[in-house]
Amino acid sequence: MDFLTGLNDVQKAAVTAADGPTLVIAGPGSGKTRVLTYRIAWLLQQGVAPDQILTLTFTNKAAKEMKERISHVMGNAANRVWAGTFHSIFARILRAEASKLGFPATFTVYDTDDSSSLLRSIIQEMQLDPQVYNVGAVRSRISLAKSNLMTPQVYRSNEEWMTQDRQQKKPFIVDIYEKYMQRCKLAGAMDFDDLLLQLFRLLRDNPDNVLEKYRQKFQYIHVDEFQDTNFLQYAILRRLIKYDGSKENLFVVGDDAQSIYAFRGATIDNIIDFERDFPDLKVYKLEQNYRSTHHIVAAANQVISHNKKQLQKTIWTDKNERHKIKLLKCLTDDEEAKRVADLILEYKNRYHIPNQEIAILYRTNAQSRKFEEYLRRQNLAYRVFGGMSFYQRKEVKDLVAYLRIAVNPIDEEAMRRVINYPTRGISDSTLQKIGKVANQLNCSFWDAMTQVPDITDRAKKSIAAFRTLVLKWQEQTTKANASQLATDILRQSGLLDTLKADTSPEGQSKVENVVSVIDAIAEFVNGEVPAAEIAGADEVQDKSLAAYLQTVTLLTDADDNKQDTDRITLMSVHSAKGLEFQCLFVTGMEEQLFPSFMSSEDPNGLDEERRLFYVAITRAKELLTLTYCQNRYRYGQIRSFPPSRFLEEIGPEHFEISGGFGSARNAGREQEAVSNGARVSGVTPIRRNNGPIQSTISAAAQAAFTASPAEAIVAGVTVLHLKFGKGTVVSVEGPKDGKIAAIQFEQDDVPERRIVLKFAKLQVLDS
Repeated sequence: MDFLTGLNDVQKAAVTAADGPTLVIAGPGSGKTRVLTYRIAWLLQQGVAPDQILTLTFTNKAAKEMKERISHVMGNAANRVWAGTFHSIFARILRAEASKLGFPATFTVYDTDDSSSLLRSIIQEMQLDPQVYNVGAVRSRISLAKSNLMTPQVYRSNEEWMTQDRQQKKPFIVDIYEKYMQRCKLAGAMDFDDLLLQLFRLLRDNPDNVLEKYRQKFQYIHVDEFQDTNFLQYAILRRLIKYDGSKENLFVVGDDAQSIYAFRGATIDNIIDFERDFPDLKVYKLEQNYRSTHHIVAAANQVISHNKKQLQKTIWTDKNERHKIKLLKCLTDDEEAKRVADLILEYKNRYHIPNQEIAILYRTNAQSRKFEEYLRRQNLAYRVFGGMSFYQRKEVKDLVAYLRIAVNPIDEEAMRRVINYPTRGISDSTLQKIGKVANQLNCSFWDAMTQVPDITDRAKKSIAAFRTLVLKWQEQTTKANASQLATDILRQSGLLDTLKADTSPEGQSKVENVVSVIDAIAEFVNGEVPAAEIAGADEVQDKSLAAYLQTVTLLTDADDNKQDTDRITLMSVHSAKGLEFQCLFVTGMEEQLFPSFMSSEDPNGLDEERRLFYVAITRAKELLTLTYCQNRYRYGQIRSFPPSRFLEEIGPEHFEISGGFGSARNAGREQEAVSNGARVSGVTPIRRNNGPIQSTISAAAQAAFTASPAEAIVAGVTVLHLKFGKGTVVSVEGPKDGKIAAIQFEQDDVPERRIVLKFAKLQVLDS
């Protein structure tokens, strides 16, 4: 039992826990993987047969790592342990029992593309509008139904779901779902969600032979990252555990504070209510953090304490507190990216940190563009984790292809990419004929488009209409503002509507990415990103679309040494879970971005955003930097949002503050936004008691309160605010959509507050 000597007391107790249900609440950096793998090794050492142990993970990498660690301790016995992802293990069982469900043992597993293709065919066959019944949105809806154990029959009888579909003008989703399941069955295929749903059916409908067989087989079941399980996964686990009064050997490891996948169907209730389901549960809390320094751990504790639904624990560390958390206040997102890149260079020179120990995290993938550009300027190698470089994403390449043909219609590769996307009725066979004519006449693809004799009238009309659109854009390239032209192309091409039709999280991310391209062009036109600085061009005055495309080409054509693994990592916060870095930047810490605008008004959504921030900051081992901007390009315009409320939840003793101009302590006098009557200040932190700001007006006055229109707020008037009470407007300045009022409130110790009128709720009082 030598391997137990390296464990602390709590870890050791969890590893050697007696039979029965066990919950290990594992804080970040607390050694949960070691506990889980040593638990399995300990069972093997106690004489448990390897094939009686089942371990379920969420990634193949995690399962492989566990087996390798167990092998290091116990040798070849680890190879016979059932360890893998939920989907891989369940597929293995289903192949052995497939005939009981009417499937062949060699059934096909459909990936996302296969599922989308089949759904697209069904939607077309049913003659439904593909814009309304967007494939991505339909697939997400069906996936959510399966995760909630809803077959088409159950779905059809669920009035709440059917009402939701009718309200969204999609009443036939259940019919699509039914046809989809029928077609999968006929094709002998299951998609990823079916691997769970069909296994549940198998266990439910065959209690005596199949269910009892696997209950006897798997004497000990382990689950990693238990907080990420969904309703269906937990339902399967509950069936596999015995209920005849004998052992219920379910050993789960997880952290409710790191539950961040609700959009995938994960439910935090599985871990929160686990003790209710198993009254004899043994609970072990791994609270010592071996990863991060004191300031990072303390900040994480302060942030997560604001969530109401949680399993209580206090993470601690004995690592030194050499560095405080650096807080960067930036004027713009352009400055944010520049300062992050500069700080990376400083850290590399001062502390000799390798690139692979540095990461930049962001809430949305579209934010990566700025950082990519500035890292390239500093000649810093990087990789975009969990995806491809911003300019290599399909939706971005599609938009750039449209911009290219507007500038140069004879660009054949760009033309082929978008001529029938979105669908215009120009078939692949028509494109083949155009290519053949171009070769015969030795002319461009563009010129050949009007000279193909044997195509349908519909194809001819579609080609003519598309050429007219391209010629219109081409004419505007020398006349119109490049930013406005790009916006027109995005809309008129149909690309934006197509992307917006996909309401899944992936679809929303794609919309953000193409909008980010428009933002980049707007910045380029406005001179905020000089062409010479990006691309080394001699001429900085050329702000045309062609000039911008040249800068993009130079950015994306940079040499990429695939063998070089020492790269700075750029990734979304969701992708960072499970990783750690010596030097970490968490960027875009503003309201409406982090927390996201979709979650800020929903208590459950806000709690998940806070858990996401908790995950982000606990990835840092030593150097943690948080950044926020006063102004950020979003949807083609400069927009101002106050700093994230999460920054206020961290005590000032943990911060080292650095502002773009002035310190963050004075930011409250420079900018403040009020949204729905709740104060969110530009100073971080301001709320010393970490509690809500109390209203200074009476209940009667609150009941009689009526917000006045923004245009009524002018210098000199007296106003009433629900939180701050009565005040006098000192001045109003700024553009129409971004007017900021400076107000001196009577009962306020702040000299004056600057409030964005678009977000404020103020009532003008009679003098």
